[in-house]
Amino acid sequence: MSVELLDGAIILGFIADDEAFNGSIKDRFSHLDTNQDGLLTYSEMLKELQCFRMFETHFGIDVKTDPDELSHVYNSLFLQFDHDSNGSVDLEEFKAETKQMMVAMANNLGFLPVQMILDEDSFLKKAVDRELKRLKSHN
Repeated sequence: MSVELLDGAIILGFIADDEAFNGSIKDRFSHLDTNQDGLLTYSEMLKELQCFRMFETHFGIDVKTDPDELSHVYNSLFLQFDHDSNGSVDLEEFKAETKQMMVAMANNLGFLPVQMILDEDSFLKKAVDRELKRLKSHN
């Protein structure tokens, strides 16, 4: 984990960089696709969704959450990725939904930088790293 400055422009720049964004998507998808069949099942995606810990913490402090409620939330998130409702997520569905989520984050952040704690392998950290590399190459 590291503390980074991030704004909407950094995220949008990462998404617009086909090589960086698509490469990151393929890497993450491949990592999640434990049986390497080219599809993500609910159980393969669940590990990724649980890493977000969106509902198990409140301002970084663990909170007791109803397991049935968590199951419902994770199932709803999986269905959000499964665009064709076939019970699995292919690479294009994963890419499209991840892109849509990142655009929403960028729009909500706006263009004033905020400090965030980011996991080293997160898409947001990859966006920050891409921006730093871009800035260094222009100096």
